[in-house]
Amino acid sequence: MIMSDNEKISLVDSPTSSRSVTETVNGSHQFVIQGYSLAKGMGIGKHIASDSFTVGGYQWAVYFYPDGKNPEDNSTYVSLFIALTSEGSDVRALFELTLVDQSGKEKHKVHSHFYRALESGPYTLKYRGSMWGYKRFYRRALLETSDYLKDDCLKINCTVGVVVSATHCPRLHSIQVPKSDIGSNFGMLLENMEGSDVIFNVAGDIFHAHKLVLSARSHVFRSSFFGQEGDNHEIVITDMEPRVFKAMLHFIYRDELNEDELATSCPSNDSCLTDTLLAKLLAAADEYDLCRLKRMCESLICKDISVNSVGRILALADTYHAMELKAISLRFASENLADPVYAGQGAEPPDSVA
Repeated sequence: MIMSDNEKISLVDSPTSSRSVTETVNGSHQFVIQGYSLAKGMGIGKHIASDSFTVGGYQWAVYFYPDGKNPEDNSTYVSLFIALTSEGSDVRALFELTLVDQSGKEKHKVHSHFYRALESGPYTLKYRGSMWGYKRFYRRALLETSDYLKDDCLKINCTVGVVVSATHCPRLHSIQVPKSDIGSNFGMLLENMEGSDVIFNVAGDIFHAHKLVLSARSHVFRSSFFGQEGDNHEIVITDMEPRVFKAMLHFIYRDELNEDELATSCPSNDSCLTDTLLAKLLAAADEYDLCRLKRMCESLICKDISVNSVGRILALADTYHAMELKAISLRFASENLADPVYAGQGAEPPDSVA
């Protein structure tokens, strides 16, 4: 059948659309400077640096100059800057620096770029070491008689908003993919003991497990099962408590920690740190070379670091080769058990681009 020109069907593509969204990823950091009076006199252009913090995928730090950054001002002003401390080029961001009023009157001194974004747009930092801030942030004589300084201490709040852009296209169809439940499935395998082929006797407590699962997770287990001759169907563990072995098996099968059990096992006195389940689990992770478990233990122990506990945590980290925890402990000790003023001081930054 032949259709005439008038009868031919016209095909038209459906209209499409897209949307560009530009927004900021915001993050804040509080920088406390104790011993302000001792920091005075360190020299024009010399600064005290905060710890680095991450916002929008970039590292940042606050630089405070007690004697000012500008030689022409002859230490009349204190200077305050936010610096990009990680690699990056043409990083666009908004900034806010706040000197906190410690009298409770909420009369903070705020320099904010956020409220001027419509006028001037975001600030662009060209390279690592670029800074935004004020050479003449505040007159030093006024600062020293103000409510911003209390008990020889200053508090500075810093907010960074990194500008990010993305283009969104609506999709006509989508299928939601559920989260992985492999840990739950393997956990059930451990609980119902189906197909287990090895028994562990830990101080009289019996644990059933699977050689292939343990071998896949730890080369120490793999060498024990397949690297030597003889019957190794039942293995006696003499150097570990049953609760520790149970927690280790829980991690091996589920790839997670039972944090409720860890919390209930923590003593109220940090002098007993080595007796905690978490510390003993760190030792087990080191013995069986379970790197992820070790890092998880390090992360949890790190949260409780204090002036009173840092020595014991450092000894624990050194004993069980917990290098991340050791580095943080040494850094904490250097910043809190030494001169508090110069503990956070870094190298002099590059010339200001502000």
